[in-house]
Amino acid sequence: MSNFGQPRIVIIGGGTGLPVLLRGLKQYPVDITAIVTVADDGGSSGRLRDDLHIPPPGDIRNVLAAMSDVEPLVEEMFQHRFKTSNELSGHSLGNLILAAMTSITGNFVHAIQEMSKVLNVRGKVLPAANQSVVLHAEMEDGTVVSGESKIPYSGKKIKRVFLTPDDIRPLPESIQAIRQADLIIIGPGSLFTSILPNLLVPKLGDEICKAHAKKVYICNLMTQAGETHGFTASDHVKAIYNHMKCAFINTVLVNNEEIPPEVQLRYNEELADPVLYDFPFLYELGLEVVHADIAIQENGALRHDPKKVANILYNLLIDETKKRYHRK
Repeated sequence: MSNFGQPRIVIIGGGTGLPVLLRGLKQYPVDITAIVTVADDGGSSGRLRDDLHIPPPGDIRNVLAAMSDVEPLVEEMFQHRFKTSNELSGHSLGNLILAAMTSITGNFVHAIQEMSKVLNVRGKVLPAANQSVVLHAEMEDGTVVSGESKIPYSGKKIKRVFLTPDDIRPLPESIQAIRQADLIIIGPGSLFTSILPNLLVPKLGDEICKAHAKKVYICNLMTQAGETHGFTASDHVKAIYNHMKCAFINTVLVNNEEIPPEVQLRYNEELADPVLYDFPFLYELGLEVVHADIAIQENGALRHDPKKVANILYNLLIDETKKRYHRK
């Protein structure tokens, strides 16, 4: 446990799923470290990455906003996206501030630390690496697609994903957080483009495999066209295991609620279906399966319910820390 007697949680992911979860978890007395992907190369993040040669700030920005403790207006300003007809168009103010801070401090990680102070962030936000990484996907037919934003649109089935350059190094703070964690949470997020880019950072994945903490995978609610079309819950876990050198997940959290037909209809247009929870196969993988009604609708889209998921994770964490400290 941390100095303040708070149990430690490490959350690994990116995309839209991670901030949703963090908004729920920050309400609890826990010490949170979020490790966030730096493989994004689309939109505002991609442009800043190319123009300024910095890691993409977008996913980090969303996580900082989710973990911040400031007036709603300040958060809204940080998240504000310009809709102009010039170079500012499409950029969010938070991305530009992170880019400026990186330029001033000469270091992306220092920029995040300084922004964390300004936004009164509850916990620690760390990039998976202190540099840009490029995500590549080898398809079933042997072709390779490069760039996180292009992978889902290739129209082909992904065989595996991998990172370049070869010498990517995780931050010492990330390694330390993983070693000291009481609970490690993977997801929710796009399997191949948000989750695996973190786990594939050399040494980061190894440390997660070796860590003593209980490891929980939050399975996605829906499949994603171009990534996980037709995947069951156990297919998600197997894809992670195929990329790693170990089977490391202890618990999988799945939604057991029926998805309303009108929501399914909307997702049909995106070629997305509810993820099928194939319990026998999950049990065969040696997993503890926690299933609950954890989905909510937001603007016609399906999201994990931050309050319910945070409550489940907190209870798992308390059980785990009780067991661990009884064993000592």
